Amino acid sequence: MKVVHTIKDLQTELEVLKAQGKKVGLVPTMGALHAGHASLVRRSVSENAVTVVSIFVNPTQFNDKNDLAKYPRTVEADCRLLEECGATFAFVPSVEEMYPRPDTRKFSYAPLDTVMEGAFRPGHFNGVCQIVSKLFDAVTPDRAYFGEKDFQQLAIIREMVRQMGYKLEIVGCPIVREQDGLALSSRNSRLSTEERGNALNISRTLFASRSFASSHPVAETCKMVEEAIASSPGLRLEYFEIVDGDTLQKINDWKDTAYAVGCITVFCGDVRLIDNIKYN
Repeated sequence: MKVVHTIKDLQTELEVLKAQGKKVGLVPTMGALHAGHASLVRRSVSENAVTVVSIFVNPTQFNDKNDLAKYPRTVEADCRLLEECGATFAFVPSVEEMYPRPDTRKFSYAPLDTVMEGAFRPGHFNGVCQIVSKLFDAVTPDRAYFGEKDFQQLAIIREMVRQMGYKLEIVGCPIVREQDGLALSSRNSRLSTEERGNALNISRTLFASRSFASSHPVAETCKMVEEAIASSPGLRLEYFEIVDGDTLQKINDWKDTAYAVGCITVFCGDVRLIDNIKYN
C-alpha cells in the first residue's frame, strides 16, 4: 500500500491503473479507523482492482470547534489497518491540500438535509458535500463506499451524486456492531468504561423498539424509545425519529412506507453518538 499526500500524486498513480482498465473503489473516512471502516475497505477490495481510502478530518463539517479539536487522530494505526485490509492507496492530505482556498459552495438537498442532523448541526451536510465532492473529483472512482450508520449522510450523498451527474455507484454497507450491540464509531474511543456501559442502552432500546413496534403504532414506539433513553443513566436524547428511509420524512403510520427507519442521536457524557434501526 502506498501513502499519498497530494491530489496530483494520487491522480498520477491512478491514471496508470485506470489506463489498464482497472476499476477504482473509494472509501472516504476521517480516520480513527475501526472494524466498521475495515468492512467498507474489504468490500471495496473485493469489488475493485484498486481501493483508495482517504483519511482526512474535514473541518468544514464540524459546527462545533471543540468537537473538531477532540476528534481522534490515529494515522499510523489507520495505515496499518488499511494495509491488512488490502487497500491500494491511503490518501492522507493536509487541510491546505483539500482547501487551498475557502470553499464557498452551497449544497442544498431539502428536505433530506433540513431534518434530524441537518436541524441540529447547521452547516454539517454542506461540509460533508464539499469534501465528498472534492474526493470524487480527485479520484473519479467507479464506486464509493459509505456506512449505513450515517444513514442520513448516505441518502444526501446519493442525491448529490444524482443531481451533480457523477458517474459512479454509491454502495451502502450495513452497520457493524460490537458483540454486545454497540454500533462501532470512532467517537467510542472517547467513552470512559462507565460511559461505554451506559451507551449500550442506545442499541438495546432500538432492538427492543423493533419488537415493540410489531404491535404498537408509530407514536407509541417513539414514546417508548424516548422514555427508555430518558430513564437510562448518563444518556441525554437529542432526537429520535421514525422516518421513510428514502425521503427521511417522519411517518405517522406504519402503512405510510415499506421502508421505516428509526434514527437516533444521544449524548453519552459529552460524546455524541448516532445509531439507527430498520423496522420493515
